[in-house]
Amino acid sequence: MSAVYTTFGLAPATRTGGVLANGDYQAHRDFVDFVVDGRPLLFQLSDLDAVSPLASDVPPAIFAAQARGLLLEAEAPLAGGRHVIYGCPECEGIECGAVTAVIEKAPDGDDYIWRDFAWQTDTRADLDLNGYHGIGPYRFRGAEYRDALRRLIEDAASDGGGGGRGRRRVLLIGARVAVLAKLAAALRAIGIGAEITDGAAGVPADELRTYGAVAFGRAVGERERSAVRAAFAEAGVEVAYVDGLAPVVPLLVAQIEQSLDVGAAGGRRRLAALTAAGGEARVETTSTCRVRLIAYRVDRLHRTHTHEVFDGVLPPGDHRIALDAKAARGESFVVARTTDSVLVAPVRR
Repeated sequence: MSAVYTTFGLAPATRTGGVLANGDYQAHRDFVDFVVDGRPLLFQLSDLDAVSPLASDVPPAIFAAQARGLLLEAEAPLAGGRHVIYGCPECEGIECGAVTAVIEKAPDGDDYIWRDFAWQTDTRADLDLNGYHGIGPYRFRGAEYRDALRRLIEDAASDGGGGGRGRRRVLLIGARVAVLAKLAAALRAIGIGAEITDGAAGVPADELRTYGAVAFGRAVGERERSAVRAAFAEAGVEVAYVDGLAPVVPLLVAQIEQSLDVGAAGGRRRLAALTAAGGEARVETTSTCRVRLIAYRVDRLHRTHTHEVFDGVLPPGDHRIALDAKAARGESFVVARTTDSVLVAPVRR
């Protein structure tokens, strides 16, 4: 089978976690994505919430086994020489659905070919019914393909994991203990470590270096904030500082996710910008993707109101989405989500 030569690469990617509008939790997953001709392959699947088998939170031995499978150093896990390219981010079962493809050596050389991409929910794929006819086949030069995957295996072995999770822990500082407790529980449920404290004084430097972000409640004064910043500076670690917009747990989770994920994907983000003003939200996307827009409003009695504003697939570009008057009045905030990123913005008057 012939196929045009295509470049092959690997790049860190993220499936963001969070608390959804219906109260469900969405787990955060870091993984390594496949870069085909300079573009993440997952970007061609605009409405898919999935991760590659090369996830950073799996044990090193399993991570290495997955990579070696792609090198055809082990038997294919599915019938017909098929391998999982992207699977469910919440579990390992193929019953949830997975993107699979045949991976084989080229019959006329040392190259690798990925072909017959399909959506699969059973032991066998139905190409006529569920094939991705616009994706592939891809022919990767053997040396480039092997070097990328073997280098990944070596890097994972050296750092003791599947590509490095980074400092995905946050220090929560505030006066409203009940809100902080709920926030900490929500963050832990999606895979982010969280601890509550009234300051950083006396915390050992080695412990401070494990945090990637500090979230301040609105009641924390500037003196306390300065003391925390000084403690982290003395420990020689840079962290993201998050000023909590409102005591709304899903909103705070989204803020913290945004702060931890800055720069994590090397600029490869589907969601580039979010602003909200004048009765509309403006969303900038870099590729075709599913975007969910949720508005949170705190009324005069400090009750939280949640409005699902938009849920659909948008092409690349700058988009204007109208905000319902109820969603935009008073103290309001908007959260935009794609599978790989989350942005938060206050609604400006």
